Amino acid sequence: MNHTPHTLASLCAAFFILLLAAFPSLAQTPANPQQNWPAPLEGDYTVRDFHFQSGETLSELRLHYRTLGKPLKDATGRTTNAVLILHGTGGRGDNFLQPIFAGTLFGPGQLLDASKYFLILPDNIGHGKSSKPSDALHARFPRYEYADMVALQHELVEKGLGVNHLRLILGTSMGCMHSWVWGETYTDFMDALMPLACLPVQIAGRNRIWRKMVIEGIRQDPGWKNGDYNVEPRSALEISADFLIIAGGAPLHMQEDFPTRDAADKYLAATMARFTSTLDANDFLYAVDSSRNYDPSAKLETIKARVMYINSADDFINPPELGIAEREIKRVKHGQFVLLPVSEQTFGHGTHTHAASWQTYLQQLLAESANPN
Repeated sequence: MNHTPHTLASLCAAFFILLLAAFPSLAQTPANPQQNWPAPLEGDYTVRDFHFQSGETLSELRLHYRTLGKPLKDATGRTTNAVLILHGTGGRGDNFLQPIFAGTLFGPGQLLDASKYFLILPDNIGHGKSSKPSDALHARFPRYEYADMVALQHELVEKGLGVNHLRLILGTSMGCMHSWVWGETYTDFMDALMPLACLPVQIAGRNRIWRKMVIEGIRQDPGWKNGDYNVEPRSALEISADFLIIAGGAPLHMQEDFPTRDAADKYLAATMARFTSTLDANDFLYAVDSSRNYDPSAKLETIKARVMYINSADDFINPPELGIAEREIKRVKHGQFVLLPVSEQTFGHGTHTHAASWQTYLQQLLAESANPN
């Protein structure tokens, strides 16, 4: 198999962008792919006096977003073509503006053709160009959680962009979990949900343990200084990078990319240096901790939208042997679960951003949800 190394001109603290840097096989695209999707429009929406689930408030909160295409409404004023695409932990909306995702979906004649759909790619609170701890407040920033993030996404979509209905919500990793929360909280707001790479239950077992290890590893670093550091705490960054590398890795591709001890050691040293030079300890701590109260399992029967739910069998974070996805999808009235077997076309947890791996299922979902009533 031929691997094309992915060169990062500007490495940021985004989970999948970090994974692309870590594993050359994750970015199997031509050296100079032609962009076939339009340039996005960027903007900021300001939310005032937002009340968090924790009881904390922010007088002013910035939500950054990117959009492609234009919204359309029917004779009743209902938005008919809006698609909300939600990123993962530590990510941002422009993670999707790369050939393996946008180049497969957003171009002319493709499934989410930007000339036909209104595509919304937000930076969640705590991420990207939206308000986050590293802006100024550090550890005094409100402890947001998934319920807050979804409420803010809804406000951005409805009040900020004037969209009153979504044709589809597609979410990856953390965004996958957000899509379950959307389906239960705003049951009539969308026609279809496509959760990619998560489980619709409380985060427990190994998934909770590695998150808690990261959280405590950051907090217990003396250099963290209760979040008021002037220099990034070295040990905190290293433990964060350790888990990003392992949790996002695909054993098959790691073995192929680094087939000797020396190759693996060289990769680890170089990747650790890149990761620790770009991560912010507070931002990553908050992002990982925001999953603490996630648990959509009690209300899965209330979801009205058609659901196409996909995991891959080589996903460290959501291992198939748990059997949870197969069990829980039976409770979703219009739900289907697909487990992608391990192959050259799966990339561990990062399979969620390789649209070629699952686009046939997106095509099926769009067809089946075309006339939801």
